[in-house]
Amino acid sequence: MAKAKAAKGANSVPNKALHSRVSYLYQAAAYLATRQLHSTIAAGHSEPQAGQSTMNAQADSPFQPAARHLISDLRFVSLKAMMRISPTMKHSICKNCDTMLIDGSTCTNQVKNNSKGGKKRWADVLVLKCNTCGSEKRFPIGAERQKRRHHRATEDKMPRKDEPLAMEVG
Repeated sequence: MAKAKAAKGANSVPNKALHSRVSYLYQAAAYLATRQLHSTIAAGHSEPQAGQSTMNAQADSPFQPAARHLISDLRFVSLKAMMRISPTMKHSICKNCDTMLIDGSTCTNQVKNNSKGGKKRWADVLVLKCNTCGSEKRFPIGAERQKRRHHRATEDKMPRKDEPLAMEVG
């Protein structure tokens, strides 16, 4: 018996197995990254003191290399299959060292506004600094996101409702 054909227009995900693999790798890396925080506390290690560096506290965790390896595998699979990683995944991964960015344990966050004395509210930027390698990721907070180019082009060509249409006389 042949397979039943899907209805026309039905949403089917290409490379479904690869999407599920990427999702699994991300979830496993997130589990190991959160597990490292609990394992260091349970093993009797105290929280880093004011004089100690947070970079050294994260370096002795046994799960850090495994989590970083899973994220590098995730990047490799997505690049090989030419599939896009969701923006939420991208925001939570360090580009430089493949560390899962978790607030308070593997990264620090800070809201900066470098406008004229912080007067422009829409110029707020969230800065995530990786504790492993020191690189920074910046995300705008206050400004509205600009529409994609092809949506802007079609919007410009269409007449607005409040403007009268120009009629040809002839």
